[in-house]
Amino acid sequence: MIAAITGATGHLGGVLARAMLERGHGVRALVRADGRTLDGLGVERVRGDLEEPASLERAFAGADVVVHAAAHISLLRTDTRLVDAVNVAGTAAVLAAGRAAGVRRLVHVSSIHALEQRPLDRTVDEDRPLADEHPARGLPPYDRSKAAGERLVRAASEAGLAAVILYPTGMFGPFDFKPSLFGRVLVALANGRLPAIVDGGFDWVDVRDVAASTATAAERLVAGGAGAGRRYLLPGRWASLAEVAGMVADSTGTPAPRWAAPLWVARAGAPFSTAAALVLRHRPLFTGVSLAALRNNRAVSGDRAAADLGHAPRDLRESVADTVRWFADHGLIVPHGPRPGRKRSHP
Repeated sequence: MIAAITGATGHLGGVLARAMLERGHGVRALVRADGRTLDGLGVERVRGDLEEPASLERAFAGADVVVHAAAHISLLRTDTRLVDAVNVAGTAAVLAAGRAAGVRRLVHVSSIHALEQRPLDRTVDEDRPLADEHPARGLPPYDRSKAAGERLVRAASEAGLAAVILYPTGMFGPFDFKPSLFGRVLVALANGRLPAIVDGGFDWVDVRDVAASTATAAERLVAGGAGAGRRYLLPGRWASLAEVAGMVADSTGTPAPRWAAPLWVARAGAPFSTAAALVLRHRPLFTGVSLAALRNNRAVSGDRAAADLGHAPRDLRESVADTVRWFADHGLIVPHGPRPGRKRSHP
């Protein structure tokens, strides 16, 4: 099997390329700029961009399946133009290039943010409507763009495309070269640079587990269309930021922040911290959008993915330890106490 991957230089894309190679598949990676995550891997690189149809067709030609993992993730309400260009127009371009190249199988990586989160007291499953069905609620641009991009995939599926749609929750894990937002939070915790955290949490899933389930979805499509038209949530486990901070402390010896700010306090300060970060040209760790996400659903069903794709998220503590160790090995964490990934001994 040859899989063409968009977003191959991103966090999930790079880990997915590794998973595909380990399973004996060929990988053709669309590469726009920073390709460090693919260094040393036996993948075929195709220079291109979602805005260059000819490059997409080159990347897709002769592939058995396209995995569309490219996305622009934003926690700002000012990023409408960019998220639309990548997550909506980019998805349309991928669908058009796939048709032109004769590829009739697609694994589309959506997001749990594409789904309606309310009601918050009921388990989220694949029957939740798309988030943009209620535009008056003022969705963040990222959520709305992922829902809009998915609508394009659903329409193509109804027209005959063999497509599977995946909804990861909050991904993190090793091979986070850039790094991701949650990766930056873990680094800040490990380096003792977060004096306080927020009293909230999310469903966190190891990127390696998402990659494994994505690879299985692609294999099933190529093997005969099994699962075509299906949608799968790929969760891990809900945990508060305080619990995660404790796991980081156990791995590094760096004390966890002693204070967890109530969400209402954090929301009041979010506009100021966001503005300061943008002035300094840093990506803010906490924004009004991210704080809202930290009070969303605690229960996400992975039953369908477990049954069809063998989705089996590993223990969250193991994922945190592995991620912290990876960041330390790559110089992003200053050693403090035990080597990252090893529990401290207790009397």
